[in-house]
Amino acid sequence: MKLNNYSMADTISEPPSVSMKDIAAHCKTYKGADAKRSIFQLTTTLALFTVACGLMFFSINISYWITALLAIPTGGLLVRIFIFQHDCGHRSFFNSKKANDWTGRILSILTFTPYDFWRRAHNKHHATSGDLDRRSIGAIDTITVREYQALSNKRKIIYRIYRNPLFLLILGTPIYMIIAQRIPFNQITKFHENYQTLPVRSIWKSIMLTNLSIVIFFGTLSLIIGFGTLIAIYLPILLVTSWVGGWLFFVQHQFEDAYWERNENWSTQEAALNGSSYYALPKVLQWFAGNVGLHHIHHLCSQIPNYKLQDCMNDKPILKDISKLTFYESLQCTRLKLWDEQKNKLVSIPRT
Repeated sequence: MKLNNYSMADTISEPPSVSMKDIAAHCKTYKGADAKRSIFQLTTTLALFTVACGLMFFSINISYWITALLAIPTGGLLVRIFIFQHDCGHRSFFNSKKANDWTGRILSILTFTPYDFWRRAHNKHHATSGDLDRRSIGAIDTITVREYQALSNKRKIIYRIYRNPLFLLILGTPIYMIIAQRIPFNQITKFHENYQTLPVRSIWKSIMLTNLSIVIFFGTLSLIIGFGTLIAIYLPILLVTSWVGGWLFFVQHQFEDAYWERNENWSTQEAALNGSSYYALPKVLQWFAGNVGLHHIHHLCSQIPNYKLQDCMNDKPILKDISKLTFYESLQCTRLKLWDEQKNKLVSIPRT
């Protein structure tokens, strides 16, 4: 279900009648952190993560198959920790800017994701999501059918490889998380014009200081437990985290009835509600994902902390029907690679 902009259609048919303006106003009432809830989330999840890593360490001497299996829930916990870092980047996890920033920077050592760099890139994504004239860093590159047709044969092959789920999600996400984020450079694919990125000077410090912190923290840890043991434990965790996190990020915007418009017709609220999915997951998986599946609400009001998103949706039931995506439906999204401006849909690359 899509919700039209209230300026074009003031209400929808389902009772009670609700406009986009009403929904935006409702969501804003959930802004602001509850420090006690944030601290409780943070301490309990970090404690569980530490215990899970400890179990992986002790299981190595029993069977590495056990260690590998334990990497799945442990990686899920690191996804949840990343959501806390994500909330810090939106300044929604605490009410203090300093508390958000320093918590985010400390967590970035575990997630291998430079906090200040990622915060700037992600906020640019929020500011430009769904705008065909302002596609930017912080999002999965998507081009239109017409732009694809204008590419050279070589560039078409490169785009096909880039958008292949085996490359994008299985290889690309761990490479990006573990390797690419160590290098302070502007990531530009040049599949389309007007791609917005970040100045190197604004990201260099964040990336290099994160690298230094990772070396100090994990270097010290390797002296205690051994470098080989550290790699055997933490690399599988990072792989699981990158795969799960990459998949969640992919389905948040890469679904058939997503929203893309040229800048003159682009609307922030429509891009949020119609261009970001409500990924309906089982409660256990939603907990590990830190409610990030309620992404349409998050994009509409990014100052809502993760633990208030469900309450926000429960109190405005129509939000459960907007841009809803089930797990089965999400599997079909991997075939969608181009935006068709005539059909207003994401489509597959046509066979030639």
